[in-house]
Amino acid sequence: MSREAIEVTRLDDGLTVVTEALPEARSVSLGFWVGTGSVDEDPSLAGTSHFLEHLLFKGTATRSAREISRATDSVGCDLNAFTTKEHTAFHAWLPSDRLDLALDVLSDIIWAPAFRTGEVEAERQVILEEILMHADTPGDAVHEVFGRAMWPGHPLGRDVLGEAETVSCISRDQIAEFHEAHYRPGNLVVAAAGRVNHDRIVDGIAGRRVGVTGGGSPSRTAPPAPSRAAVVERRRTEQAHLVIGVAAPGRDDEDRHQLGILDHVLGGGVSSRLFQSIREDRGLAYSVYSYRLSFSGAGALAVYAGTSASHAEAVHALVVEELDRLAAEGVSEEELEGAKGHLRGSLVLGLEDPEARMSRLGYSQLVHGRVLSVEEVEQRITGVTLEEVNELAARVLTGPRVLAAIGPLPKRFGATV
Repeated sequence: MSREAIEVTRLDDGLTVVTEALPEARSVSLGFWVGTGSVDEDPSLAGTSHFLEHLLFKGTATRSAREISRATDSVGCDLNAFTTKEHTAFHAWLPSDRLDLALDVLSDIIWAPAFRTGEVEAERQVILEEILMHADTPGDAVHEVFGRAMWPGHPLGRDVLGEAETVSCISRDQIAEFHEAHYRPGNLVVAAAGRVNHDRIVDGIAGRRVGVTGGGSPSRTAPPAPSRAAVVERRRTEQAHLVIGVAAPGRDDEDRHQLGILDHVLGGGVSSRLFQSIREDRGLAYSVYSYRLSFSGAGALAVYAGTSASHAEAVHALVVEELDRLAAEGVSEEELEGAKGHLRGSLVLGLEDPEARMSRLGYSQLVHGRVLSVEEVEQRITGVTLEEVNELAARVLTGPRVLAAIGPLPKRFGATV
């Protein structure tokens, strides 16, 4: 990818448009990225961002939900959205000759949602069912338990979906006020990748605006450093689900590439230490992996494992043992080079379609204020040294550990983290 293929324009009202032309593509992916998520909600309105994401597809002043579905479905458009703790994204992937349809629909739902009372109440029930479904999936729910244990009392510790109690009480007017406050040009990036013309996208966005102006990124407060904690929810499940983690560099930290290498060595692939030790050598788990959480001013490195209740203590001990060993001894030169190769390869393979390219543009522009070329990212990964990774391991992995667990666990489990 050449750097010249990426173009960025900031409009007078603060909205940013970023595009990447892929002349060989026959499709285009268009996304509207809003810099607001669940961390920006008042506790009494927990779940509003996700509720709003659902409602924007329920119709506008000129389009019903069914009309939106028929129009996009008739051209093979993949229209979807998602909400995270720090942003919300709406995206469409469709044939390039139907770009105007995506511009019409996404501009309409972002700037002019109807918020019809009947549709609000119908979607409220859908979200309450989603909350119940999520709670009945312990392998997913344990990650939310970990978040609450990691950042207690802070918005980062709340579930993106909200709680049934808050979702049941949020009013139609409160949702509309939240939309008016946050869905403004200064808090929004439009990204497009594929067979696109940058100027056409810019003109298309400007011509479909409906008078909304101003806005900016929400003000946020970083959480305090986590303390050693254990939260265990005892349930009659088939497996015990464990997450063990520590505080780690956030999304803007210069150490984030070193953290990526440490994550891969620990549990990021089939050659990782934990996969080999817990699954391949001992057969104690089918699923075991590590992952990173990266937010503004905070982050975490965590390990997940699903295992039988009878093996939970052994698996927990093996994870702790590996964290201690990595902190004391660091990674080897061979592990460093293998992790670098994996990260570079994953970067390239993850950009094989316009939708993935658009997501990289939108996220990077929204949270970092610029988009690094693939070559720049590869150079940063290649430049990481063994000393840097091992210094990070010694600093991060010796911090207070947080344990979250769900399952039919003995009372003594979780007494020590």
